[in-house]
Formats: sequence, structure tokens, C-alpha cells
Amino acid sequence: MVEKHSFWYVILIAVSAGMAGLLYGFDTAVISGAIGYLQELYDLSPAMEGWVISCVMIGGVLGVAMSGFLSDKYGRKNIMMLAAIFFILSALGSAFATGVTMLVLARILGGFGIGFASALSVTYISECAPPAIRGRLGSLYQLFTIIGICLTFYINYGVANSGTYEWGLQEGWRWMLGYGTFPGIIFLILLFFIPESPRFLIKNGKENEAFQILKRINGEKVAKKEAKEIKTSIEVEQSSSAKQLLKPGLRMALGVGIFLALFNQVIGMNAVTYYGPDIFRSVGFENNTEFLATSIIGSVQVVFTIVAILLIDRLGRKKLMAIGSSFMAVFMVLIGSVFHFEPANSGPLLLIFIAGFTAAFCVSMGPIPWVMIPEIFPNHLRGKAVGIATIFLWGANWAIGQFTPILINNMGGAFTFWMFAIINAICFTFVMTIVPETKNKSLEEIAQIWKPKKKQKEFTEQIPSFRG
Repeated sequence: MVEKHSFWYVILIAVSAGMAGLLYGFDTAVISGAIGYLQELYDLSPAMEGWVISCVMIGGVLGVAMSGFLSDKYGRKNIMMLAAIFFILSALGSAFATGVTMLVLARILGGFGIGFASALSVTYISECAPPAIRGRLGSLYQLFTIIGICLTFYINYGVANSGTYEWGLQEGWRWMLGYGTFPGIIFLILLFFIPESPRFLIKNGKENEAFQILKRINGEKVAKKEAKEIKTSIEVEQSSSAKQLLKPGLRMALGVGIFLALFNQVIGMNAVTYYGPDIFRSVGFENNTEFLATSIIGSVQVVFTIVAILLIDRLGRKKLMAIGSSFMAVFMVLIGSVFHFEPANSGPLLLIFIAGFTAAFCVSMGPIPWVMIPEIFPNHLRGKAVGIATIFLWGANWAIGQFTPILINNMGGAFTFWMFAIINAICFTFVMTIVPETKNKSLEEIAQIWKPKKKQKEFTEQIPSFRG
């Protein structure tokens, strides 16, 4: 349990860092409202439409790749502040873009910011949060992502209804993209009120400052133990390299991390988020009701992400992912069937099926990978491993953004969504066979999962809580 005197301090830390998700959520959703106008204004081909949406992921991949080195040198907090500044500049550049090239460059800059923030936010929270509520606090990143998506859908809907279609074609999409300055400013302001990561401070010789932060979070007794563990892990880390992740045991941990990162992106939710209005428009929604339908999906995301936060430390990560991925496969079959049998007059039915898929995603493969990826790796390799996994995540995100319009245009909606159904079935299989349960385990206990069976036995004999 977290002591009362430290509870609100912990919440402040987690909320401030988790707000990085609001940036990611905004950028994920806002382009879905603007892309229809941009497609007509600039006569974009399906491939170019995909590029305008997915180019942000290029910056994201580079941002993730650089985040580990930069945060080790300058601190988690400072790099997250840099991410906020990049995002603000990106929103302004997108709003005032004079052509496709300027828009793409502005979005790539925003991708750098989101890449930095996505790699560091949950890692920062996991380094600060007490084990008993680490899952729920780590889920705040995904909660804010979903809140950002939902709010942005409603912003898009509001902007679309603020004038004629011609106004939206010339000015409306600029307002949609420009609103991104607000989450960037909020994130930047909140970061002024949180401390630097205790792990970074100890690594840079500021042990007393780190201890005071740990003490305020966990109390003096636990703080002494954690400070000692962090110091030991840093000493080990200094003699380690990313090559250690290819050793037996840790190789499996890396595989699980990459799996979680990939399936967080490729199971179909991003296709709905990026192209929601276009998808609903194709089955009969019109006069901006396609934006309203997308906003309803955003509301479902918020509700069921909250449900996930309430359940993740109770039911466990693995059980929720197994349940969620099985339901997602079923709903993707139903969504594909709508396009196959009666695409022109089945809008309400499609909305119900997409809402069901969204609910299943948001209690499982939505938030849980963001929690598990940082916690499954040993302390001395966490930064390197999370960086690698997150690069795969952003790469998969780029692929969905780039190729979804091409698939739908060339192969049809039925083929595209049935393909996602197969991917969800594969996800279920992998969850059941290779993903461990990490509920109620400390980071040190989780690290033992990947060690040879003999060493695991020795460890569990010393720490009974690991057995249960």
C-alpha cells in the first residue's frame, strides 16, 4: 500500500509524465479529421494519403532511437520537456503549412517529440512508482492517450460543423491540427512540477537528492532498500551492453517485448483511429455524422481504458490480454463481414461492431503492452530494451498508417479487416504461450523469470511472494 502522505505526490508524478500520452493521442486522432480535406485539396493518391498520415512515425522511430542516449545524458525530465516543445512547434507548423511538403516536415518534427515522450514516459513512471500500483500508474499513459484521441475526435467534429465544407477545405483542417499546441503546453507546464528520475540522479552522483525523492514516495525504510538496489543495478549496467539481450533467457524477454510492441499496433485499432471517418463514410454516414460516429468510438475507448486500469492489478496482465485478443478477433470477422455482404446500408451495425472491438482492445492490448514492456526487463538493461521494443512499435505504427488506405483501396474492406482478425488470433496464441504474468511482482522478481530454472528456484526460496 502507498502511504497517505505520499499518495498525491506519486499521482502528480504519474499524471505529469503520463500526459505525454495526450500528445500521442492527439496526433494519432487529429489527422483522421483533416485527411479527407487534405486528400481533396491536394489530390492525394492512396499512397500519398498514407504518407501524410504515417510520416510522423518516421520522426517517432528516430526519437525513440535517440531517447535512451539523450535521457541518460540529460535526464528523463529534460528530454520530455524537449518533446513538449517539439510538439508545440509541430502543431503550429502543421496549422500554417503552405503545402504538403511543409505539412510532412512539421509532422515529422512532432514525431520526434512523441517518440521521445513515448519511450520515456512509462519508463519514468516505472522507475518512480511503488510496485503495488505500478500497473495502474503505468496505465495512465494509455489513459491519457485515449482521452487525447477522444477529445480530438470531438474537436474534429466541432470544427467540421463550424462552417461549410468549403470552409473546412480551406481553413477547418488547419484549426484541427493547430489545436495540438494546447496539449503540448499543458505537458510542458506540468513537467516543471515533478522531480528527475531517482535512477538518473543516482547514476549522476546525486544520491542524497534521489533518496529524498524515494523517501517521499515510499517512506524511509523502503527508500533505503530501493536506493541500494538502484545503485547496484547501475554498477551492473555500466558493464553491460545491448548484446546481453541476445543471451538465453533475456533473448526471450526481448522477444516478448517486441511481440507486445508489434501487436499493440498491428491488430487494427490504428486503422480505425486513422481512417475512422473514411470508414464510416463508406457505409453511408454523411453530413459530418461520420465524425460523430468516430467520436462515439473515442468515448468507448475512454470508458474501457478506465476499466482496464481498475482490473490490470487485479485480474492480471496475461488474462486480460487473452480475453481481449479473442474478442477482438471475433469483432474483426464481423466488421469484415459487414463490408463483404452489405457495405452501403449497414452503418449502425458497423458502429456496434467497431465499438465492441474498441472495448476489447482498450481492456487488453491497448494499455497493457505500455505497462509490461518496461517492467519485464532487468534494471540494467531496461532503457536499451525498451528503446528496441518501442522502435518496433513505431515501425508497426508507420506500416498501418501507410498501407491501410492502399489495402482498402486495392483489396477492399472485407479482406483488410479479415486480415486483422487473423492477426488477432495469432496475438491470442502468443499471449497464451510466451507471455508471463507479472501481476504483483517487483521489478527484481520479474527479472528472475528469464533466468535458468535453478536460479529461479534459489530466488523464490528467498522471496516467498514471488511464488504466489
